[in-house]
Amino acid sequence: MLKIDLRSFIYYKLINSLLFGLSMGVVFTVYTPLEPSVYSLGGIALALGTIYLAKLYGKIMTLEWFYKISLFVELLALGMICYFLLFSYSYTTAIIVYFGYQLVFTFGTYLIRAETIFISRRALLSLLDLAKQKGYLVGMFISYIFYKILDVYFEIHTKEEQVYLIYYLFFVLEALIIFYLLRAFRRKV
Repeated sequence: MLKIDLRSFIYYKLINSLLFGLSMGVVFTVYTPLEPSVYSLGGIALALGTIYLAKLYGKIMTLEWFYKISLFVELLALGMICYFLLFSYSYTTAIIVYFGYQLVFTFGTYLIRAETIFISRRALLSLLDLAKQKGYLVGMFISYIFYKILDVYFEIHTKEEQVYLIYYLFFVLEALIIFYLLRAFRRKV
């Protein structure tokens, strides 16, 4: 039987949101090779996947599934980060990263609903949402500073090079996210 370690869970969500804030500007560069019709297909896949998942709520709205799906989503994100670092820019990379993130987003509604159920005290939900928003804001601020430092001090001006370099930071943060996620879900003894 699992239980949630709230301190580790809040760190997990804080760093997860920090990574999300850092990555806000990246998609415009990574997805450049894709034609607009791909976004329509991705949106359709996202909607269908979310509908299918919602039909499974009766079976998967347990702490065990919450943990498994959270871990799957984070490992998938780590895999996409590694893929981008290994293969950089190409149409294939853009399509794999795009559809990978569509798959991640498919689980988003479930994860938010499960989080609300399993972190049921109002004060804790408030604390959790504050941590998420702080992480998001700090992430956007760090990304701005990161890009300015690359541009001004290292004279790396192309957005492709800048985005590729920030992916190394994504890798480190995703490893931390997985670390705190593993700590957040503990087996009851």
